Amino acid sequence: MANTETQTSSQRPAWFERALATTSESGTIGVSGVPIVYRVWGARGCPGIVLVHGSNAHLEWWRFVAPFLADQFRVVALDLSGNGDSGWRERYTGRGFAEEVWAVCQAAELGPRPFVVGHSFGGFVVLETGHAYGADLGGIILADFTVSPPQDYTEWGRRAEREGKTRRATRVYPDVDTALGRFRLIPEQPCQHPYVVDYIARQSLRPVEGGWTWKFDPALFDHLEMGVDQNSKYARLRCRSALILGEHSEDSGAQSAHYMADITDGILPIITIPETYHHMMFDEPLATAMAIKATLLAWIRDDRLEQLTNALARHR
Repeated sequence: MANTETQTSSQRPAWFERALATTSESGTIGVSGVPIVYRVWGARGCPGIVLVHGSNAHLEWWRFVAPFLADQFRVVALDLSGNGDSGWRERYTGRGFAEEVWAVCQAAELGPRPFVVGHSFGGFVVLETGHAYGADLGGIILADFTVSPPQDYTEWGRRAEREGKTRRATRVYPDVDTALGRFRLIPEQPCQHPYVVDYIARQSLRPVEGGWTWKFDPALFDHLEMGVDQNSKYARLRCRSALILGEHSEDSGAQSAHYMADITDGILPIITIPETYHHMMFDEPLATAMAIKATLLAWIRDDRLEQLTNALARHR
């Protein structure tokens, strides 16, 4: 990873500096005894969006997307338990993550029927959130996460059962530069904005005795079960859904868009962002933000048209 410490602000694109400069507020809420950290952009009273990061990540994954949604939405990104600056649990569950998302929606004052967007593993969390709270949501967007045919699904949780290992420690590096040199995106991909990756990497570290290590809990997937009933949970959603994909994504969890189109009779909105990989918010943050915004504004328009139609019908 390139070190961009010497790169001046004038050499970085305007959107990078604007995203860092956009005003936001931080907060923490306890969920089942664990502190959950979140950050909010945008005004109260606007439609609400919660952004959910992927595995071994944190809320800063959305740093260069959230500010460009905040002109029309109130936006919150959170650190799921076991990630970022939030607390860790002995065991993690899909329902538990859904409760964290819903609690943050309330704490951040997102208003009625918020929208939930999840990237990669965050898509699994969003699916769980939609299953648990769908009737109270405006809709969900799965970003580079798809529901696979049952016969093709591979469980990538429950690692303790498969590998016989529990609660491993993350590696400790003697200094920040050494740690930064080991930062990798999963799956690995090119990125045209090395200053973005550098920023994210620095936000992924925490000081410990002897040096620096990563913020995520390495035991997060030891007992988490992800494959239970994903297809039927998606089929029974009580809210709308959409799919956003990276054109060149090689992530195994994002390869079943055709299946999802088939099981929704082709009505599922599927947006592919050109020239992006799995971490689309690093490749093309503005395009990612606009894909989210356009989808949600269309849903809001449809709701208002339906309300208007119903109101006119009542007065005939």
